[in-house]
Formats: sequence, structure tokens, C-alpha cells
Amino acid sequence: MTLLILGGSGTLGRQVVRKSLNEGFNVKCLVRNFRKAAFLKEWGVELVYGDLILPETIPLSLIGVTAIIDCSTGRPDEDYDLTLVDLVAKYIVIESAIIAKIKHFIFFSILNSSSYIDVKLIMLKMMVEKRIKVSGLSFTIFCVPGFFQGLISQYALPILDKKTVWITSESSQICYVSTEDVAAIAIKSLSVSQFKNIYLPLAGSKSWKSLDIIEMCELISGRRANTNQVSIYTLKILQNFVNLFQWSQNIAERLAFTGVLLRGYNATAEMKEILYILQLSPHCIEPLEIYLQEYFERVTKKIRELNYQNFNNDKNFSELDF
Repeated sequence: MTLLILGGSGTLGRQVVRKSLNEGFNVKCLVRNFRKAAFLKEWGVELVYGDLILPETIPLSLIGVTAIIDCSTGRPDEDYDLTLVDLVAKYIVIESAIIAKIKHFIFFSILNSSSYIDVKLIMLKMMVEKRIKVSGLSFTIFCVPGFFQGLISQYALPILDKKTVWITSESSQICYVSTEDVAAIAIKSLSVSQFKNIYLPLAGSKSWKSLDIIEMCELISGRRANTNQVSIYTLKILQNFVNLFQWSQNIAERLAFTGVLLRGYNATAEMKEILYILQLSPHCIEPLEIYLQEYFERVTKKIRELNYQNFNNDKNFSELDF
């Protein structure tokens, strides 16, 4: 079986690629920059040129493909309209998949999205979901709340670097999940008939508020966080301001998505059905506490190694004055 993975160099995509290769699948990735995706080729991936904002490059990439796993999404730092990647390109991929008689299509959406259809990014996801469901393709749609990996840049790194951690006055509770667990379940689903034509939540075992995560980072790292609260009015003003510029429209859309948190985004879900089908224990899903503990341990170890190297470069032990 040959898999085409869209967004293979991204946070989730690279984990899906790795798991696919480990399970023995042939993997193709649609890439627009071969140099940046060179690490995928080193892993054993076949790189195919394609750009989601250039529709004509998409159909040829499906030659010889059995299933598609879509991990792609528009980037806030790009200067094109978010709709091009998160809607138009997805429609073209789906139409091409129908013509190419693709056996299965996996798509990742946002948990509890139906409650926030006024947010453009979420609305686009829902439109793609609807198109997949009526396409006649065999599909699985996994809905995720948020990834552990996104919490590193949001909380862990600023605390380690003694920089400000920006928080909002939100009361949202989110069951974050590891991209490794999401990737593993997605790949396993390809060989399980119960996962066909179904919409399933993929979430962690515990829900978290921002302040809970910050407190845990402080406890594990031994450092105090310098927090600064941003009001919803500030976000709105900033969103309206960046909307004035063509190049910053994607940033404005992301700010609108951030506003969902202020409205009490509760992304919690049970994974009993998935765990039952795959015959997995709930303990197989990595908890956030363990993930952050291991992250801070790796960082601490690396800092010690760098300090030791710098120390040795500056002085020989025989020259030390004890």
C-alpha cells in the first residue's frame, strides 16, 4: 500500500510519516521545497513536487497512491488567502482522489467545531468534512483538540528563556494529545474496517486550563513564569488592525481562532470507542505530565552538556584552582 501524506514536514505530518514507514508502508509526500523536505527523503520517503496553492500540481501526485492522509493546513506567516489551502486545494485533492479511485482518505479536523462556525478557520474545516462525507470515498475524520507540541513554544520555552508568557482570561478546558499518539492511531485505522466512514475524537485523558499547564511547567522546571494577561478587547483591536493589510490576513484569522478560547472552548472527549476497537488500554495514551517532564529533562541535560563543553574549551582541569 502506498500512502500520500499532505503536510508531511509539519508537526503532525512528520509523525504520521515516521509511523507509516515503521509499519512498512510506501510513503509519498507532496512538497514544494525539496531542500526543506530533505530529511523526509533520508527517512525513505518519495518526494513529489506539488503546491496546494497551485491546483494543477496536485492530480499527478496521486498516481500509484492507495490512501491519502491529509495533515496540511495554511500557515499564518504566508501571504496567500487561507481559503486557498484550507478549502480550495482540499476540494481539488478530494476531486482528484475520486478520479484516481483512492481507497481511503484520512482527514484531521477540530474537536467540537460545530459550536464555532463563525470562525473562518473552523468553518473551512467543516466545509471540507462535508465534501468528504458526500464524495463517495471511504474516509476517516479524526477530530483533535490541540497538540502537546504546541504547548512548548507557548509555555515551556518562554519559561526557560525567562520571557513573558502571554495568557488570556479564558476558562477553556482542553484535552491536549501527543502527535505521536494521533499518528499511531491514524496508521492503525487503515487496517481496521470499523474505522471506515466514521467521525472520531482523538483527545488526551485529562482536560487542562492554561494556568494549570503553567503551574506544572513551573513545578517541573523549577522556574517561575512571568505571565501577562491579554484581554479579549486587545485581541479584537489587533485582529481588526492586521485585517487592514493583505499580507497579514492569515494572522488575523489565527487571532480569530484564539478568540474561541475566550468564549470557553471546551475540547473534551471520550476515546473509549477507538481504544476498544484497537484493543488498547487508556494508559497507552501519553499524559501531558510525562511529556513535559521528559521535555524539561532533555533540555536540562542538553544545557549541562553545552556548559560542560564550554567549560572544557576554556580551561584544562590541571589549570583549575580549587
